[in-house]
Amino acid sequence: MTNIEPSFLIAVDGGGTGCRVAVGTAAQGILAEAKGGRANVSTDFDEAIANIMQATGTALQAAGLDASRMGDAVAHLGLAGFTGPDIGARVAAALPFGTSVVTEDTATTIVGAIGQDDGFVIALGTGTIIARQRDEVQKCIGGWCYQVSDQASGAWLGHGALVQTLLVVDGILPPSPLSSHLLDTLGGGAGIVQFSLKARPGDFATHAPAVVQAAAAGDAIGVDLMKSGAAYLQSALTSLDYKTGDILCLAGGVGPHYADYLPADMTRHLVPAKGRAVDGAFALAMRAARQ
Repeated sequence: MTNIEPSFLIAVDGGGTGCRVAVGTAAQGILAEAKGGRANVSTDFDEAIANIMQATGTALQAAGLDASRMGDAVAHLGLAGFTGPDIGARVAAALPFGTSVVTEDTATTIVGAIGQDDGFVIALGTGTIIARQRDEVQKCIGGWCYQVSDQASGAWLGHGALVQTLLVVDGILPPSPLSSHLLDTLGGGAGIVQFSLKARPGDFATHAPAVVQAAAAGDAIGVDLMKSGAAYLQSALTSLDYKTGDILCLAGGVGPHYADYLPADMTRHLVPAKGRAVDGAFALAMRAARQ
């Protein structure tokens, strides 16, 4: 059994498609990680808690850390669906950790991507995070939730591709390789309808890679969706007072694919992400442990 500090650290990156948990110590850093299922605490609270705990148990076992000491652990959880202190307190009460700091996934994503640096972050996975950090003060816009926001995200791209494909079925748009792929995959127009009636944001996001790949190959529907997403991102950066020369980080599974669709003056100082959201969560857990 690993000799651990009195309090070991747990970092959680919880998204609409899945969660990732990292465990370790302040002295040794991250020792092991594990993936789990969906962890949007607004979409399905009980499912999110169960998936976080399953992934935490797997990570602790892989690290050789004693799961019975979770009551001594300090955790930081950046969760999709976090809507404020009330749900944060509910999450903390549902977990067996000694200290649980619960925030939006924006905080962990920003710290993971650019650390303490000043800059802008666009992180696109299932959902959308658009943020500015100056002197470690963060400001975020958009990303309210898939139903009314999350433009340019994986869920938005997947949903948009299905909308466009049904326009193809109706004869309003010409067919494309992407629309043909989606019709074949989902069983025609009726299959798309049946899929959409039950789909969660993460389900729509499973079709985002096909959109990205189709756009790269010149597919008209894919290109139109990527350009529309990029136009929104450009407007959002302008709203956050982005200036030519500012650092911009495109992160997440979808974010980096927008680089070719944004204006050159916005990608002139494009930087790769320093780390992932779970790395940001671990850094914040370490910060909490030191307080």
